[in-house]
Amino acid sequence: MTHAVGLPALSAPTAPLSSFYENALHAMELGDPALYGLMDDELRRQHETLALVASCSPVTPAALLAEGSFFANVTAEGYPGRRFHAGCVNVDKVERLAVERAKQAFGARYANVQPHSASTANQVVMNALLKPGDPILGLDLDAGGHLSHGASVNISGRIFDAHSYGLGPDGLIDYAEVRAQALRHRPRLIVAGTTAYPRTLDWAAFRAIADEVGAYLLADITHIAGLVVAGLHPSPLAHAHVVTTCTHKQLYGPRGGLILLGDSAETVLPTGRTLRQTLQSGLFPLIQGAPVVNSIAAKAYALGAATTPEFTARIHRVRDLAAALAEQLVGRGVRVISGGTDNHIVVADVLTSYGVTGVNAEKALEQCGILVNKNRIVGDAHSAMVTSGVRFGSNSMAARGFELADVAEVADLVHEVLTATENTANTTYALDPALQARVQERIRSICHRRPVAGY
Repeated sequence: MTHAVGLPALSAPTAPLSSFYENALHAMELGDPALYGLMDDELRRQHETLALVASCSPVTPAALLAEGSFFANVTAEGYPGRRFHAGCVNVDKVERLAVERAKQAFGARYANVQPHSASTANQVVMNALLKPGDPILGLDLDAGGHLSHGASVNISGRIFDAHSYGLGPDGLIDYAEVRAQALRHRPRLIVAGTTAYPRTLDWAAFRAIADEVGAYLLADITHIAGLVVAGLHPSPLAHAHVVTTCTHKQLYGPRGGLILLGDSAETVLPTGRTLRQTLQSGLFPLIQGAPVVNSIAAKAYALGAATTPEFTARIHRVRDLAAALAEQLVGRGVRVISGGTDNHIVVADVLTSYGVTGVNAEKALEQCGILVNKNRIVGDAHSAMVTSGVRFGSNSMAARGFELADVAEVADLVHEVLTATENTANTTYALDPALQARVQERIRSICHRRPVAGY
């Protein structure tokens, strides 16, 4: 047997699974030390910094293992039992396993596990059910909506006639405005979903509005999927025609998407086809070609883990930690949008609270090992690259096993850093070196005390 120059000899194909991964790691270390070094650096960075970005969570190591598997070698265009390529006997089993676990976790009647992301899943729903130019209605970006819900810079806002609804003065979705906008624009589809909204969504209210104007209701639960599975947020499956979500934010799985249906699955559409059939072909062949089957394997693991008592306990911690963080920030005089949170998201108006823009707050905190993201808020006079707010999330804190006392310590450090932060137009923000070193060390200490399991 011959081997590539610079690469070590690998074990025979009959080697056990553990040997395969050991050999792969050894091959990278010897054959590509530059990439190996970058991966090592990134693991160390994640170990010693505190990720409070709401759209991030550490993927379960076993799910990472599945995603990095040799299932990537298989092309599996189509669906189990109806592939366009040979060699799919095992990936068919994996996809069926993922589908059944998704249905069990969410109580769904139909699940499609092939979408590459939640954004892709939203594209599938819109393009399968609507025609170009049809009106749609979604939450405004500044109010906490997502790009794929009709933003003008996104394909959803270019293909369709997109309109938006917003928040009331209390920072909550104004359902009267949602209805008024729906009656005005007569959308063919209403999106009930958020990316930076900290409160519970009223699915029944959305469905009543959708029915009144003859619209489909799409519930995007990307940011609350774990809460829905754990029973800590009402499920939309009894109300929405279609539900979409990603698998990495609150399911601690790979980056990917799901499409779910409840009792609506067998609803017959004007075309004579059921909703299930329409979305099945709406994904393949309308939007996607071959699925990423190694990602589906990782989804299968994450969805199985989501039905365990350990997962439920973690999601309880997610919600409790976010509520504690909001309370701690409010206690330090920070203006928190809507006054608190019902999920894992806390949005803070740092311009009002500290006199600094979101981008400068993000840069200053990152220098100290605290990772957040700048975020526009209602009435924001700044661009999306500057913003007046920042968004915090508790998913990673929960994965680290944080206690409430840890949250208080983090809130102290955030407050200390932002109090000392000044606005600058420079691309690199320079924080006081002594303050930076002091906070960095405390964050490292917290992260070492509360490591991510398996990392």
